[in-house]
Amino acid sequence: MTQPRALRRIFYDTEFLDNGKTIELVSIGAVDEDGAEFYAVSTEFNPDDAIPWVRKNVLDKLPSPADPAWKSREQIRDEFWRYLSARDEQLELWAWFAAYDHVALAQLWGDMRSLPRRIPRFTKDLRQRWDDLGNPPLPEANGARHDALTDAKHNLARWQAMEVHRGGRLWIGSA
Repeated sequence: MTQPRALRRIFYDTEFLDNGKTIELVSIGAVDEDGAEFYAVSTEFNPDDAIPWVRKNVLDKLPSPADPAWKSREQIRDEFWRYLSARDEQLELWAWFAAYDHVALAQLWGDMRSLPRRIPRFTKDLRQRWDDLGNPPLPEANGARHDALTDAKHNLARWQAMEVHRGGRLWIGSA
C-alpha cells in the first residue's frame, strides 16, 4: 500500500497590475511552514500601466532594479517550480483574498491547463477561513504591506493564529 505524501502548505502573495481585463504579475513571495522562502519581481510588467495607488503602495516598495530578485517571467516560473517541487510532498496553496493571486501564479505557465500537475488548481483562501472561524484575533502586519514576501509571511502568521484559535496543533520546523 502506498503511503500518502506529506503535506506542504505554501503561503504566498502576489502584487500585480489589474485593469479589469488582465492581471499582470509584478512580484510574488512565498513561505512554507518550515520557513523556506521564495521572492521574485518580474522584469516584464509595464510600470506606466499602474494606477497611482499601485505606484505608491507597491512599485515604490520594490527593490532596486539591480537586485537579483528581478527576473523574467520564465525565470520566475522555473525558479518557483523548483521551490514548489523541492520536496516530494503534496502541495496546498494559501493566500489572503486568493482568487487574483492564483490567477497571477497560474499565468506564469500560460493558461490553467498548462500548470504542472503537482500544483493545485486552486488556492485556499485565508480570508474565507478567518470568516468561517468567526473572525478570531489575527496578528498585526509587521513591516511594509504590499511587499509580496512580507505579506506571504504575514499570511503564515495568520494561519498559525487561526490554528491556535481552533485548537489545532502547530508544527514549526521540520517534523
